[in-house]
Amino acid sequence: MLSTVLNFAQRVAEISLLGGIEIASVALIVYYVFAKTRAPIIIANLFPNLNLSYRTSLGKINTIRSDLLVTLRSTNEPTVQSSVAHGIGTQNMLELTPHAGYKPFKGYFDWGVIFPYVAQVFRSEKFEYRQVTEIVHNDPALKHAIKQAAEQALREQLYAQNGHRLLTRSVSADQAVEEEDESKGISYHAILRKQEQRAISILKEMGSKLNNGLLAFTSWILYKLLPCFLTGVVTNTKQIEMLKTASKRSPGTPLIFVPLHRSHLDYIMVTFILTNNDIRSPLVAAGNNLQIPVFGGLLRGLGAFFIKRKIDPVEGKKDVLYRAALHLYLTHALKQGHNVEFFIEGGRTRTGKPCMPKGGILSVIVNAFMDGSIPDALLVPVSVNYERLVDGNFVREQKGEKKIPESFKNAISGIWKALNSKYGRMRIDFNEPYSIRELVNSFNQIAREDGIAKIYKPAARPLQHNQSTSSLYGTDVVCEEHRNLIESISRQVVFDCAAATSVMSTNALAFLLLTRYRQGAEEQLLAAALDELRNSLSGCKDIGFAGESSHVLEYACELLGTGLVTRTRNENGRMFIRAVDSVESFIELAYYSNALAPHFALSSILMTTFHSLLAKSPDAAAVSRKKLIEASLENSQIYRYEFILNKPTQVLEHLLEKNLDDLLFRDYLRLPEEDKDIPFEDIRKARKLAKHLDLDDDEDHLSGDNNENDDDDGGPQLLYRNETLQQQRNICEVLAPFACTYLTVAQALQILHRNSMLESEFINFVIYELSAKVKRGSCIYAESISTDSVRNCLKLLEKWSVIEVCNQQGMRLISLNTLYEMSRESLNTIVKKIGAIVPKLNDGYFRINNP
Repeated sequence: MLSTVLNFAQRVAEISLLGGIEIASVALIVYYVFAKTRAPIIIANLFPNLNLSYRTSLGKINTIRSDLLVTLRSTNEPTVQSSVAHGIGTQNMLELTPHAGYKPFKGYFDWGVIFPYVAQVFRSEKFEYRQVTEIVHNDPALKHAIKQAAEQALREQLYAQNGHRLLTRSVSADQAVEEEDESKGISYHAILRKQEQRAISILKEMGSKLNNGLLAFTSWILYKLLPCFLTGVVTNTKQIEMLKTASKRSPGTPLIFVPLHRSHLDYIMVTFILTNNDIRSPLVAAGNNLQIPVFGGLLRGLGAFFIKRKIDPVEGKKDVLYRAALHLYLTHALKQGHNVEFFIEGGRTRTGKPCMPKGGILSVIVNAFMDGSIPDALLVPVSVNYERLVDGNFVREQKGEKKIPESFKNAISGIWKALNSKYGRMRIDFNEPYSIRELVNSFNQIAREDGIAKIYKPAARPLQHNQSTSSLYGTDVVCEEHRNLIESISRQVVFDCAAATSVMSTNALAFLLLTRYRQGAEEQLLAAALDELRNSLSGCKDIGFAGESSHVLEYACELLGTGLVTRTRNENGRMFIRAVDSVESFIELAYYSNALAPHFALSSILMTTFHSLLAKSPDAAAVSRKKLIEASLENSQIYRYEFILNKPTQVLEHLLEKNLDDLLFRDYLRLPEEDKDIPFEDIRKARKLAKHLDLDDDEDHLSGDNNENDDDDGGPQLLYRNETLQQQRNICEVLAPFACTYLTVAQALQILHRNSMLESEFINFVIYELSAKVKRGSCIYAESISTDSVRNCLKLLEKWSVIEVCNQQGMRLISLNTLYEMSRESLNTIVKKIGAIVPKLNDGYFRINNP
């Protein structure tokens, strides 16, 4: 009897605090479902005699009641924000309920008509989601990892007490038992038990609890809440059918969803779409910073498995047990038929463009294929974009301030703000899946063509010299072929995601304001520029909006808000649009503009290099094609950590040639007068034929053979075209902010002469210098204030062996390499090299032709 009472009291105590928080959260959600959606109207139609004056009964004042009427009216009446249609061939998933409505053999009065969202989540296909935590716990490989971790901990303790004498000794488990010193409190068995408990704790914190019940309930909540702040969640229905076909064609092959990461909303939106289209929901890799009360449990039930943001607690010391647990959890999840989703960038992009990929989780999936744990896996690149970012902005972090950590309070505050704001549309694109098996075969073929002897053989498993279950990417001694394979696949995924990212209305407006009309422009002029931009992107990028450009601009201005863009009438009575003149607004606008930066990156490099070469020779009016391509290739390497300019299977030089042909076709550059008689399309076709036949440019008459204007180094002369000089400047300005950041970093290297410095302090110094340049007007790009670009430049300088980075007690110290430490003049070479990518907007032909 007493034990029963104590058990009851214990249960009450366990649910006291957390249960209260969860009840309050559910109450808040229910309140908003009723107050912010069409629920009152639906109930009023079903029960006309029911009095719904709940506001009066709660004693609310008239102003709040009017706010409710406005909210309800906004869901039924068209507004400016809903006047712009989404892209062609797409559908709003919030309006798509394939399982609702009348069903065959259900009768005329089907309840799915009255309750479409309930019918949708209730009738959607349910899957068996097996829990893998227990399987991992019983795996002999985990037992071995526990033993390794215990031996490692024992060595550390013995060394701490006995000093360097133990360095020459190898402590095995049996030896440890013999040498344990009870008087000093060191026991191998105690350490082993501690590591066993730690393994249980790791798996408990990591494991997902994906289940159909929570998926259905969350789907219903999202159907109700998302329309409160999003006008639509748009995707292409053909892409959904493509995923269904892939799943049915290979039922035993897991789908690996690899989205680019923009918002915390990404975690559940992919799951929401898949669940409501009868596709198995994935396990989602999430950072353990999201393990906050209520929301952490919710994400875990929706498929999240949590990973530490920093796997190794001490720099240079690998956490063998944690890595083994994560490796085994992923492997067994794949073997049990789970789909997996992970963000290959590691975290959310702070700049709006893709980040460089991280290959840890991808390496586990590739290893699972290599050792035969799974027959194959289908990688599905996923592109996500928002008309307005739900998470707010990253201006603080770009200015060097610390990130605000996730917490329950901040989550509630963010939800409250979101429900009272408008963010336009969210666009999700699922790209065509490609098989890991086929990718490996493709890279094998490339390896054979390049004469590389070592290739990837799944059966032989030649990937690692020292196999172990703790092998995440970089854990053990991994052969170079494996690293190259992982890097190649990850870069291809990011490249494909960036290329498939739809252009939203806010992306287009921000891009025009930052690259063409930094001082603003009349709406009519901006509309014409938007038409031109849409035409140039047609067939290359998916446009996520439709309608007249003037309406699109009005819609985008309203979404971005008066804090970023102003739309007022000028003295002539015409609408004038301009960016708000502040550092913060330009940094935030750059986030939206940078969605288009990868598309124009190569053209910007070519045009900037062209005018840089002209500026070096003021008397020259032309640059040879060969010289331009060679210089552009060199300048492209400066952006190696900023952009992925080509797929691993593509040759960058060929892409530069193609983009140069496009610049000639658009009349940004021109050929000499004697070449004008030959149609440009014929020249392009002849060049392609010459490449196919392995002919040199010197042998191709149409490429400039026997042309008096050819340089001694070969290739036809390219001349600037004065009529399109403004357009040339606009193209140069696409990458100009990044170039200014890199140049400032190179100039700041002087402070490291005979002086090492914390990396964080050096970054803050560069941000301060950039801010000072912007303030005094020597740098016109306020968006160049970017900690992300500063870090990317430091990676480049480390790759060039200009700086050295070492870790001391968890802190990263940077210093100049010996060569550059001895001579400050050598640093000027680096400044000059990086200065080649900075547009010469006030020199050369830009200066001559500017009024």
